[in-house]
Amino acid sequence: MRKLQPKVIRNRLIPLGRNFLAINICGIIFAKGECGPRTLRHEAIHTAQMRELLYLPFYLWYLTEWMVRLLLTMSPMKAYYSISFEREAYANQDKADYLLHRPRFAFLRYLKHSAKS
Repeated sequence: MRKLQPKVIRNRLIPLGRNFLAINICGIIFAKGECGPRTLRHEAIHTAQMRELLYLPFYLWYLTEWMVRLLLTMSPMKAYYSISFEREAYANQDKADYLLHRPRFAFLRYLKHSAKS
């Protein structure tokens, strides 16, 4: 897979909330300030996931998985960190060449085991 160079739009509003510095919407990163290489790799992993699932199914799956995990954990942040897409991105955001060797649908490996509390 080729290396993805995301477009970054810096602003003060998106993403909403204090806990998030960046959000990836259809391969475009909205950030509250500068994004370091680690954040860009994290978001590039999400872009690869989106492309595999043809964008709309990615968002439907993401929301559904978050809601299920919210019911299981009763914590919005634990549910977020337990989502398979996020678990893959966090686990590999420090690996500079991850996207060059990433297997297709790698996020599926993160469905079986829940994230550590």
